[in-house]
Amino acid sequence: MKPQFLKMKFAFLVLGVAFVAAFGALVMWLWNALVPDLFGGPVIGFWQAAGLLVLCRILLGGFGGHGGHRGRWHQMTPEERERFRDGMRQWRAMSRDERREFRRGFRGGCTQGAETVREANDSPAK
Repeated sequence: MKPQFLKMKFAFLVLGVAFVAAFGALVMWLWNALVPDLFGGPVIGFWQAAGLLVLCRILLGGFGGHGGHRGRWHQMTPEERERFRDGMRQWRAMSRDERREFRRGFRGGCTQGAETVREANDSPAK
């Protein structure tokens, strides 16, 4: 390997460790400044704060980098985008009853409670 590549790899490793340490310290400081006074929660240490960061990453898919909706739109081909736009035009042109019927076609993947919410959303505003 080239020496320049090894230097970059080492610098990336050092910056990664510094980044994790800084975020862990920030989480610990924010937690200890807010949670005990507001909610009567415990004071935490650095490793507990780092564990909270990992837990947030697992539960929430954390900290960006996955593209989101905008990323998906930009990855579509022009044909896929046009097909999506056509579908949205068709949806907007449907009446409430037509939308309700359309949704019933997908009922197998939805729970009974979700249907109640959908019908409430379709009812006229009060």
